[in-house]
Amino acid sequence: MIESIATYRQTFLDHLAQIEFPESPRELYTPIEYILDIGGKRIRPVLVLLSADLYGAEPEEALPAAAAVEIFHNFTLIHDDIMDAAPLRRGKETVHERWDTNTAILSGDAMLIEAYRQLEFYSPEVFKPMMSFFSKTALEVCEGQRDDMDFETLDQVGIDQYLTMIKYKTAVLVGCALKMGALIGGASHSDQQALYTFGIGLGLAFQLQDDYLDVFGDPETFGKQVGGDIIENKKTFLYLKALELASEQEARELRDLYSIKTRDPQAKVQRVTQIFKSSGSADSARELIRNYTDQAFEQLESLDLPDNRKAVLREFGDWLLNRDF
Repeated sequence: MIESIATYRQTFLDHLAQIEFPESPRELYTPIEYILDIGGKRIRPVLVLLSADLYGAEPEEALPAAAAVEIFHNFTLIHDDIMDAAPLRRGKETVHERWDTNTAILSGDAMLIEAYRQLEFYSPEVFKPMMSFFSKTALEVCEGQRDDMDFETLDQVGIDQYLTMIKYKTAVLVGCALKMGALIGGASHSDQQALYTFGIGLGLAFQLQDDYLDVFGDPETFGKQVGGDIIENKKTFLYLKALELASEQEARELRDLYSIKTRDPQAKVQRVTQIFKSSGSADSARELIRNYTDQAFEQLESLDLPDNRKAVLREFGDWLLNRDF
């Protein structure tokens, strides 16, 4: 019987709580414990456990890979928050705000190393392909972050460029989580690839949903500063699509708003949000989220699994599409 998403999550959290970091130097390891303890959706480790379970692996076999993915993900968050000058992460102070930038950089570096150490659990037959794929994914995530940074200063960014950026920054790690679990479970190469492609579609939908919730989400459940992307002039899909759909006057106003750092950020957020709605950009974002989810679901047809096990992946995709955090 495939376990529920909540059970996978709790199984992983129990394992994460058992990972012990050295007591010294505390200024290196305390920030790591802090970022890992302040919550998060744990989507990626859940997907490692879920996909491994689909092919008959015991949770204990998949937990080190799940930890590797989650520790790596949180390492990227520490460094991303520095680059974005973000004050909050999951409703709490970011690491560089609670400590300082140098501490955040070094603790993040230690997390990257620890993520790779988690994979030492596996036998050579699993370790070698897993390490190769994990390293490829890690480099792609860095490429996506570099593109994201570059977009802040570019005058023109295309929607296709943006979608490629979020594929590398976010979606490839979701695909990696699913493929790693399938590898642990002994799935065929074709099933591993189908699950990876499923994860890419799901990851694209996830990031577009995250962009949407940054503007339209509830700050009590979202865990980050709502409107943060607007304040930081991030050229998300909502912004790029609004430029395409809005009237000439509103498009000009939107460009002007994104060219400044205002003293009244809430007024800016309110006006940009209005343009996102009136232009149809918000509706387009919801439609694209649905399209990527549907494309992901199409990959499930080729899996060598019974329908009830494929249904678990569909359930996860539907939950992702309808989440409010």
